[in-house]
Amino acid sequence: MSAYAYFPGCKIPYHLPQYGQATRAVCASLGLELTDLAFNCCGYPARHLSLEASVLAAARNFALAHAAGLPILTPCKCCFGNMRHAAHWLRENARLRQGTEALLKREGLRLPPAREMRIVHLLTALDQDLGAGAIAARVTRPATGLKVAAHYGCHALRPGAVTQFDNPLSPTIFERLLEAVGATPVDWPLRLECCGNPLWGKNDAMAAALAVRKLRDAARAGADVVCTACTYCHLQFHTLRPHLDLAQMGPDAPPALLFAQLLGLALGLGGAEVGLEEHVPQRLALMAVV
Repeated sequence: MSAYAYFPGCKIPYHLPQYGQATRAVCASLGLELTDLAFNCCGYPARHLSLEASVLAAARNFALAHAAGLPILTPCKCCFGNMRHAAHWLRENARLRQGTEALLKREGLRLPPAREMRIVHLLTALDQDLGAGAIAARVTRPATGLKVAAHYGCHALRPGAVTQFDNPLSPTIFERLLEAVGATPVDWPLRLECCGNPLWGKNDAMAAALAVRKLRDAARAGADVVCTACTYCHLQFHTLRPHLDLAQMGPDAPPALLFAQLLGLALGLGGAEVGLEEHVPQRLALMAVV
């Protein structure tokens, strides 16, 4: 059994609890052990205001996980990306590292060596710890016939040399896992473009326009659902959907579904177990899980 320190981030517990519920359910089903630690924010909200504050927040999480002897697993790509950024800067900037170490020392914490700042995203853990073949072997209710637009999100992919998640120009991990649960990934031109969520509160019209553009593109590609594995992207396509222009999206704009939920259903878990809401697409309802 693989073991991780579970890092839900700040958004999931309050804004997207179903993501946390589904993540815990599928990890338990697949034998990935999650341990809760007294983590703080990943530091992402402060990154463009104070690099030092952002790195310190991430570094405290590294210290806690290292003390527990565990790598960090997060289902949030923004948290994943920011902590990867922090680990990069702690390796590259000796002065920043020394200052961070001094601040952690006040709390009795120790920054781990660079090679031991281990952070993985949920998709990476599924793909590397288990593998698509092993997951496929555990599937009892395959999502046969379900056409899925995989939405990667920006923070895990770029910059590729820092995040080391997948090829930032031609990633395949998401499609590989979708095929493992029996779904059919669709090829859609805008799959790697930003969802627009970071723009809410700054330029709401542009944020909404980017989301609508992507949903229209997924619909043209024949997708039944847009599958997400990022907190912010799912908030954009699902939670904030009432703020989007339905007339612009068109009647066939696909709903959003978390990959953790789709995986849970394919593994035989019930809809309530993975936090699935009532808006499920018809093809998922046919899987007799709701």
